[in-house]
Amino acid sequence: MTALLIILAAIALLFCGYVFYGSWLAKQWGIDPARKTPAVEKADGVDYVTAKPAVLMGHHFSSIAGAGPINGPILAAVFGWVPVFLWCVIGGIFFGGLQDFGSLFASARNEGKSVGEIIKASMGKTSKKLFIIFALLVLILVIASFVNVVAGTFLTKPDAAGNLVTGFVTKAQGLTNNQTTAIISVLFIFLAIAYGVLTNRFGVKTLPATIIGIIAIAGIIVLGLNVGFALGRNAWIVIIGLYIAIASLIPVWIMLQPRDYLSSYLLYAMMLIALVGIVTSAFRGNTSFSIPAFNGWKVGNSYIFPTLFITVACGACSGFHSLIASGTSSKQLDNEKHAKAIGYGSMLIESALGIISLIAVGVVWEAWGKKEFGSPSAAFGAGIATLFGEKGTPVYNTISALLTLAVSVFALTSLDSATRLSRFMFSELFLKDDEPTWKDAKSPVRKILANPFVGTAFMVIVGCILGGLSLSQIWGLFGAANQLLAGIALMAVAAWLGEVGKNNKMFFIPTIFMLAATLTQLILTVIGKVKFIAAGQFTAANPAWGNWFQLLFAGAMAILAIVLVVEGVKTFSRQCKK
Repeated sequence: MTALLIILAAIALLFCGYVFYGSWLAKQWGIDPARKTPAVEKADGVDYVTAKPAVLMGHHFSSIAGAGPINGPILAAVFGWVPVFLWCVIGGIFFGGLQDFGSLFASARNEGKSVGEIIKASMGKTSKKLFIIFALLVLILVIASFVNVVAGTFLTKPDAAGNLVTGFVTKAQGLTNNQTTAIISVLFIFLAIAYGVLTNRFGVKTLPATIIGIIAIAGIIVLGLNVGFALGRNAWIVIIGLYIAIASLIPVWIMLQPRDYLSSYLLYAMMLIALVGIVTSAFRGNTSFSIPAFNGWKVGNSYIFPTLFITVACGACSGFHSLIASGTSSKQLDNEKHAKAIGYGSMLIESALGIISLIAVGVVWEAWGKKEFGSPSAAFGAGIATLFGEKGTPVYNTISALLTLAVSVFALTSLDSATRLSRFMFSELFLKDDEPTWKDAKSPVRKILANPFVGTAFMVIVGCILGGLSLSQIWGLFGAANQLLAGIALMAVAAWLGEVGKNNKMFFIPTIFMLAATLTQLILTVIGKVKFIAAGQFTAANPAWGNWFQLLFAGAMAILAIVLVVEGVKTFSRQCKK
C-alpha cells in the first residue's frame, strides 16, 4: 500500500497547491481576462497564433515534460523516497509552479517577449545580452540531452557479428521496442501535420478532430507493435537534427501546436495507466515498493544538498520551463485567465509524473540497483509494466513498448520547442532595439547572424554533435545549468514585478535557494574536473576533451550567473529605495 499512499498524498497536496496558492498568485499579480494577449494583438500566422486552452495546455505540458520528470526522480531515488517526494511536491508548488506561471504572465504582459527582454526592462541591456548567452548555452545542453535520449530509444544495435539490420522489421524478424518506437514516432509527425491542416485550413472543430486524432494514434500504435523500423544511432541523430531544424522554422499551426496537443494524450494515457496499475496492484497486495524512506545525507560521493535539488530537475523546478512559457506559450495564449491552468497547472501535473516515476522505479528497485536497465526511462517502463504482469508476458511487453514510445514523444516535443526558442534568442542576441527582425538589421554581418536559418543551423549542429556523447557526460551538467537558469528566471520575474509595482516577495526564498544550490553544484563540478584533468586518468569512455568541455562550460555558466545575480541585487536595492 506504500505506493498507493504516496500517490494519493501527492495528488491531494498538489491539488490544494493549485486551488489555494495558484489562485492567490493570480490575485496578487492581477490576472485580467479583459486584457488582449500578444497572440491576439500581434497575430502573424507563424509564431503568434492563438490556441484553444486545451491545445495550448497540450503544447506547454508536452514541451516542459520531456524526459526530465522521469529521469530526474529515478536518479535521485538513491537518497530515499521521502526526500524526492517532498521536493517534487514542495518544489512544484512553491518553486517550479511559481516560476512557470510568473514567466508566462510576465511575457504575456510584454508582447510575448522572452525572459531576456523582460530582464532588459528591469535590469538593463547588458543583463539582457548576458542572459541570452546563458540561455543559449542551456538550450544547447537541452538539445544535446534530448537528442541523446531520443536516439537511444530509436536505435538498433549491431548483432554479435557487428552487422546492423536497417529498414523495416516485423515480429517474425525479432521486432524490438526501439524499432516499434521509431516507426510510431515518425508516423506521429505526419499525423500531427494532418491534424494541423484539418483544423487550421479546413475548419474542422477541435472535438471531432481530436477524436479522429486519437483513433489514428491507436491505429499507428497497432501498426508499430507489428512492424518497426531499424537504423543505427548516428543515422537517427542526423534524422532528428533535420527534423527539429525544419519543425522550428515552419508555422506553429503546422507542427508545434498539433503535435504537442496530440502527444499530450499519450502523456495523460501513460499517467492514467500508471495510476490504474498502482491502485489495482495495491488492492491485489502484490506491489513491491522497496526504496528506503531515507538513505542518509550522503550517498556515495554526493551530498543531498545540492545533488538532490539538481537531479530531480523538471519534477520540481526547471529553468527550461521559463523559456517555453515566455518563448512559445505566451505567443499562443488566447486569454490571461488561462495562464494559471497552463503555467501553474502544467507544472503540478509534471510533479505528479515525477512521483509516478519514483513509484515505478520503486517497483523494480532491486533490479535497478543491479543495473539491469540501460536507462531511467527503461526502468520507468519496466516498473509500470510490472504492475500489470510478469516480464515477458504480452501485457508486460505491450505496456513497456507504449511507455517507451511516450518518453520518446515527450523528448521530441521538447526538442521542437527548444530549437524554436534557440532561433528566437539567437536572433535577439544580434539585433538592436530599433531592429524588430533580422531583415531590419543595418549591419550585413548582424543581418546574417540574426537570420533564423543561421541560428537554427548553428544550434542544431552543435547540439547534435554533443548529443553523440554519453548521456552521463551531458545530464549532470544540464541539470546544474538548467536549475541555475531557474534561479535567474525567478530573479528576472521578481525584478519585473517590482518595476511594475506588484507583489514579488514570494520569489525571494525560491530564488536564493535555487541560486545557492546550483552555483554550489557548478563550483563543485569545476573543482572535480580540475582534479580529474590534473590526474590525467582518461579512458575511452571518459575522454580528455569531454572533461575539458564540462570544465569550461561549467566555469562559463557560473561566471555568467554570478554577474547576473550582482545586477539583480543592484536592481532590487534600487527598487527598495523608491
